[in-house]
Amino acid sequence: MQVAIDGPASAGKSTVAKIIAHNLGYIYIDTGAMYRACTLIAHDNNVDYGDEKAILNLIDHSTIDFKQEDGEQKVYVNGKDVSIDIRTPEITENVSQVSALRSIREKMVELQREMAGKHDVIMDGRDIGTTVLPDAEVKIFLIASVASRAKRRFLDFQEKGIHQDLKDIEHDIEVRDYKDSHREISPLKKADDAIELDTTNLTIDEVVAKITEIIQKKQKN
Repeated sequence: MQVAIDGPASAGKSTVAKIIAHNLGYIYIDTGAMYRACTLIAHDNNVDYGDEKAILNLIDHSTIDFKQEDGEQKVYVNGKDVSIDIRTPEITENVSQVSALRSIREKMVELQREMAGKHDVIMDGRDIGTTVLPDAEVKIFLIASVASRAKRRFLDFQEKGIHQDLKDIEHDIEVRDYKDSHREISPLKKADDAIELDTTNLTIDEVVAKITEIIQKKQKN
């Protein structure tokens, strides 16, 4: 079973995908974290975020792994836990540029499809239902207002000890939405056969319940 969850930044994709994967015994693949890891690799090696060839070379000589630890999914780059590092404002502001590079996307999509071919998976991102897993049995497209998404990210940052003004976060999300929707390679777009779900006024548990019901109905067919 392949479940694709797409949508803009901070619509709740990763949060609900992790919970559903845990509940159903699926593998969760955070594609956004993979692109953030690529961006961090460029940053830590002082490579310009637009230098496609140099970034690809670094990725080819690096490892990006997911590990379950104490009930949480951790992201590792070259054996180092970078789960917090990839969520800093510096990486957040530049991940759209790196993820728009054609060869970087091709490399990540190759890895994502390889993972999805081995397990029951839930994968979230911007182009899962349209590009990465176009034949996924279940496709969900989450949306939410900018204000509600900014508040979620603000609270998430506070928990991680990252301090950023709420208005700045709103601006960053608006800019990210534009970049993701207008990039040339695999733009943020709802798949024709995806089910749209507005999470603005829903709790996490309500979103989890709705998506789980959709998956279970598909399993019975």
